Amino acid sequence: MKNRTALIAAPLLVLAYGVLRIVDGLDGVRGPGVAWTVGHLAFLGALTLFVPIFWEMRSMLGRSAVASTALVAGVVGIGCAAAQFTIDIIVGFLAADHDAMSPMFEQVQAVPGVSLAVYSAGPILFYVAQLAFAALLAGHRMVKVWVPVAVLAEIVLSAVNKDLIPVGAVLLFVSFLPLMGRRTPVARHVPAHA
Repeated sequence: MKNRTALIAAPLLVLAYGVLRIVDGLDGVRGPGVAWTVGHLAFLGALTLFVPIFWEMRSMLGRSAVASTALVAGVVGIGCAAAQFTIDIIVGFLAADHDAMSPMFEQVQAVPGVSLAVYSAGPILFYVAQLAFAALLAGHRMVKVWVPVAVLAEIVLSAVNKDLIPVGAVLLFVSFLPLMGRRTPVARHVPAHA
């Protein structure tokens, strides 16, 4: 895979976010502050790196309709999650303390459609795309069956308890290892004419 740097950096940035999130909560509250801001910026960086990762996975799968649908869902999910993290960063900058953050979030989420698109259904598409690509790659025997299992575990662990995001990041990295060994995307070979 051409984007080996992205395959390494994305899980590392998710790991950084997970660790900083834990550090930020050591005093009993999360945000605002340096750990809040840097952690959210790290996850935004990871989201950005998933665009070329998803794009190349689609190419590996021969740009099929299912892979293209996964790509579109993934990019939409990335956009929604990025909007959420951007809002979090802005609120963190504007709020004097943790207590001042809640009313700001309530104002944002009161805007019609924002809660659904940015805080619930929208970001889920990002995770659905991760799992879909892993399953498609396994179905085409480009990765082993354990890869989608690792991706599913990463998603479930992070959803069940956000303090497990660092563990999920390690699983994400492990799930990317088989892709790092691929030198080129799978291409459709056309026989040469005599």
